[in-house]
Amino acid sequence: MKIPFSPSVYEHAARWVGRTPWEVSRDPDLLFEGHRQAYLEYRHSPIVVGIDIYNLETEAYGAVITRPSGSGIPAIREPLFSSLDEALDIAPFDPRRDGRIAMVIDVGRRLAGALPDADVRIPVAGPFSIAFNLRGIGNLCEDVALRPSDVGRWLMRLAENQEVFCRAVADAGLDVAFFESAAAPPMLSPRQFHEIEMPALRRVLAVAAECVGHPVPCIMGGDTCTVLDDILSTGTSFVVCNVETDQRSFVRKAGSTHPHVKIRVNMDPGIVACSDPEAIRREVDRILEITADHPNCLMGTGCLPLETPPENMRLIREYLA
Repeated sequence: MKIPFSPSVYEHAARWVGRTPWEVSRDPDLLFEGHRQAYLEYRHSPIVVGIDIYNLETEAYGAVITRPSGSGIPAIREPLFSSLDEALDIAPFDPRRDGRIAMVIDVGRRLAGALPDADVRIPVAGPFSIAFNLRGIGNLCEDVALRPSDVGRWLMRLAENQEVFCRAVADAGLDVAFFESAAAPPMLSPRQFHEIEMPALRRVLAVAAECVGHPVPCIMGGDTCTVLDDILSTGTSFVVCNVETDQRSFVRKAGSTHPHVKIRVNMDPGIVACSDPEAIRREVDRILEITADHPNCLMGTGCLPLETPPENMRLIREYLA
């Protein structure tokens, strides 16, 4: 049985136009062309329009994205909020004018028009991932430990605020790719995930589904096997099994309890980008062995590193064929 293969192309799109991730993330023509060329080579699904996909909402709220040196990935160095109290009643941003959101949606429209066979999606972040950027990792961990109920209330506010973004995506005739990797263990314990994150996660996924007319994928990196039951309880149609977790247990559990849910089992991105063809083939074999008894799986790469040689993708496709 053949397994579909779909690399995850974000900052890797910059490679196709020979520019840095920062330059491509800020220029609509470079962003369009980078993703267009990557799709014509890889035929991956979906096309997720973006480079630094977790920064869009945080920048729209007013945080500053720092230009990295060289080919680094744009990131936020200074939290927008110095205290949780400042953040609790955060108002929604305007996707028409705040940050780069309108630019990304417009590039998505262009890609959908130029590539009618492609599934073009706009990255929408989950509430904990947005909170992570707005408060900073250390501050947010302290908030979770000392003020869990207030953090839960803030996450729910951030979840509700995502409706304007999801509506803008749907109004453009596009779809949502939902990402919430910051919430995965060990950032939150399984208990904290269930008690603090889950109410807001259920709400934001319901909001997104209502806007686009169907359940959306719940993409979450990290060690998610310990919170898989919670993730599946949201009604999502698509989950990701990462190299950081117990992939065999993850596939077995999801496949037995929710056989209708697609599972993307990710290769180790370090191996995907390496220069050793035999190591790449061994990694493909490892994924094939894990997914052999579960037909609703596909093979992924995790976030495809910028430096990944395109010939590695061709090697994987040819080996799978």
